[in-house]
Amino acid sequence: MSGYYKYLKEKEIRNNKDNDDYLLIKKVFDNKKGKVGARKIKMELKEVMNLKKVRRIMKKYGLVCKIRRINKARVSLKKNKENMFVKNLLNREFKQKTPHTYASTDITYIKHQNKFSFLSVIKDLATGEVLVWKLSREMNLNLVMDTIDNLKRYFWENNFDLTKLLLHSDQGFQYTNLEYHTRLKELGIIQSMSRGGNSVDNAPIESFFGHMKDEIEYKHLNFIELNELIDEYMLEYNYKRKQWGRQRMSPIYYRNYLLNFANKSIHF
Repeated sequence: MSGYYKYLKEKEIRNNKDNDDYLLIKKVFDNKKGKVGARKIKMELKEVMNLKKVRRIMKKYGLVCKIRRINKARVSLKKNKENMFVKNLLNREFKQKTPHTYASTDITYIKHQNKFSFLSVIKDLATGEVLVWKLSREMNLNLVMDTIDNLKRYFWENNFDLTKLLLHSDQGFQYTNLEYHTRLKELGIIQSMSRGGNSVDNAPIESFFGHMKDEIEYKHLNFIELNELIDEYMLEYNYKRKQWGRQRMSPIYYRNYLLNFANKSIHF
């Protein structure tokens, strides 16, 4: 009988040895409302435990990240008669290393209080930084034009060269409009456009919108509250959201890292 009780004791020790680490992981998991995977949890815990261990414990205790569903019900809008289609110059080269040279833009629909609001975003492909954003009650040309004005202001205030930027979009009626096309040309921005029916050509910003909607609670908010929530989310994303593929840095820190590295190379 002594051998049997020894076995039970050793089994109990094995089952409980991960308990403290599980509580650490569970705290991060719950704080993020179950919408984070092993990599993001590992970055939050820093050097406490390695990625392999985080994955093992999550699997052991059934901590499964909530997977967002693909929204198939996208609103289709009639294109403007004055369409200006351009080539796909980006060509899915999403992995860039120079800030402010390649960016992606798009608009997403946000349903709240049984109404739709529309969020326009421009995102840097090298750093992951959300450069500018604009929320509107209406889906029209003014939305993208205001976004471009914000982009111009961002580059001017930070002393960046706007003429080195390639801006990629889909074939939405705003982006094929002659006025939009002319405005980019005036600013020296190079325009690139996805092929028709190829959402993968603009995958990074599509993915960003999906994750953002997963992570914020917006359905009960009015327009002003939604605008404030999005501002808070963008600032937290840019300054605090560490990204695995970018040296585990947030977009702003990674941007500064790349710029400092480039400046040192020039000096040498």
